[in-house]
Amino acid sequence: MQVTFGGHPYLFVNPRLAGKYFPPNSSQWFNYGGDKLWLLPEGNNDEQHWPGNSDLIDDGPFSFRKLSEGRQCEIELTGPADPQTGIQFQRTIRLAGDSPAIHFRASMKNVTGHVVEWSMQSVSQYDTADPRSPSGFNHDLWTFIPVNSSSGYLNRYHVRFGPAQNSAVTVRDDGLFTVHYVHVAAELWLDSTDGWLAVVDGSSKYAMVERFQYEQSKKYPGKASVIFWTNGPEVKLSDDGTPFLTANSDDQPYYLEAELNSPMCRLWPGEACDFETEWFPTRAGEEFHGAADAGILIHPLRATRRDTGKIRLSGSFGAFFLGRLVAHFYNEHGAGLGTLPVADVNPIEPVSLETEIVPPGKPARLSLHLEDENGIDRGSLQELQVAEGDNR
Repeated sequence: MQVTFGGHPYLFVNPRLAGKYFPPNSSQWFNYGGDKLWLLPEGNNDEQHWPGNSDLIDDGPFSFRKLSEGRQCEIELTGPADPQTGIQFQRTIRLAGDSPAIHFRASMKNVTGHVVEWSMQSVSQYDTADPRSPSGFNHDLWTFIPVNSSSGYLNRYHVRFGPAQNSAVTVRDDGLFTVHYVHVAAELWLDSTDGWLAVVDGSSKYAMVERFQYEQSKKYPGKASVIFWTNGPEVKLSDDGTPFLTANSDDQPYYLEAELNSPMCRLWPGEACDFETEWFPTRAGEEFHGAADAGILIHPLRATRRDTGKIRLSGSFGAFFLGRLVAHFYNEHGAGLGTLPVADVNPIEPVSLETEIVPPGKPARLSLHLEDENGIDRGSLQELQVAEGDNR
């Protein structure tokens, strides 16, 4: 599967396997790229772990059914029943006409006569090759996700595989966990509860935000709601204890996996559970300061009052919907003073605000909302206090 927005392809497609298909084989892995549904926990410990490779879960043929087309397009994919795990996957993918957003609903059904327990995993492989020179990797590819302030992991994330001291991985002062892609194998687990991650290509200025609903009361596999995998050579030890990197090869192409995990589902025979996720492609910039319901923050909003009574607005954003930005004003007691349209927005172009507006009354607080082309309020991009300016 490939996702293209504004002419920008997001996902990794394995050039060695493009246009090819190999029947399921539990002793090999055919990594075609794109996006996949897998199971957790993974391993070969017992029947309660999925062994991976290109078995029926990973590589089985799915049937295709069109559910709707027009202003809303939706398809349904149904996989084969897997006797080893006892699971059958079904997935619906929906596109609407008012946004480039992609809506997914994954379902797994217990097709056995006994209880099974699994987590579904939505695995997206992002292309990290340098678009100008595909033989090298993109040095400006980043991922972002809010850390859990009450994390069960040391350092608020867990290194499942790869070097523990990894300069490409950091937790910023604003609470965002970041991975700056480098071509070294690493697997990083997070128990993030905010319900979103972002993959940002600083070279092309495109971003993808994946959203999910975190379920606080339920158990996640190994506590992880999100996993990142950076593909590349592995750090190993020789027989004499000397560390070395495995040789680079065609089996270590340039890609990064963003993996969203569902809670563990304990299913009786015939039962099913669902996992809903959303993707929002948009434009990015040279900075990233978070994601909101309506878009991403490239440069945070600033609102400064002038002596004239006008308010100067500045900031830049990537929108998720076609429509307009509307400022909502509140006084010092929280009472609404009114609204004012500020700028038209389109997800295909970054939004840059440098303007002065005449507000209703004397607001103490401002919230910048996005209204889509149907007049539906898609939420706030940012809310902040109005600062007193220096009028320069």
